[in-house]
Amino acid sequence: MKLAKNSLSGTSIVLLVIQLALVSSIAAKYLYQRSTCPRVWTRTAAYDPDMVMRGRYLSLRLTVDGCQSTLPSALHAIFPRNADGTTRKGGFHVNWQGAVRFRAKLKVEGNKLLAIRIPEADLTSKGVDVTAWPDSACDAMRLDEPVDFYIAEHAVDPTPLQPGQELWLEVTVPPLGPPRPIQLALKQDGAWKPLAFQ
Repeated sequence: MKLAKNSLSGTSIVLLVIQLALVSSIAAKYLYQRSTCPRVWTRTAAYDPDMVMRGRYLSLRLTVDGCQSTLPSALHAIFPRNADGTTRKGGFHVNWQGAVRFRAKLKVEGNKLLAIRIPEADLTSKGVDVTAWPDSACDAMRLDEPVDFYIAEHAVDPTPLQPGQELWLEVTVPPLGPPRPIQLALKQDGAWKPLAFQ
């Protein structure tokens, strides 16, 4: 009987060590990526699901700049034109009755989070899903997959926003997968206010 108790205790310790090693390796990977991968601030929209099983968090939809992307069809975009009919620089607006979705790779350039569309023929590339909404500017596309930002149970929820306020999120952009959140800030009249959630 005593031997069985000792065996069970030994097995439990081994399982605990394996679980701690797994969690530590993931934490180490995230810390490494945070120090080596590019960071960028991007505008976001949020809602607060407050799910019991996952704790209190804000679910954030990140804005990306898709102006360097070619949409799946030329019919999806309206480009600004000069008096002679030639297109001019300045991006485009989405011209479609419904949302336009495509796969894209993310990169940071010029302090912007860019979405570069992956051609349908390139089946080997992994990316994220991006949505361009009707009548929206090309620099106001959204990532389909929300990013979760956890906050303390009794922290003040920054949503809903007051008129003139914008919610911005600093993220790390890893080589694969969605951006990872670092910190939130409110922007109003050009002034930034970092939000602490202790």
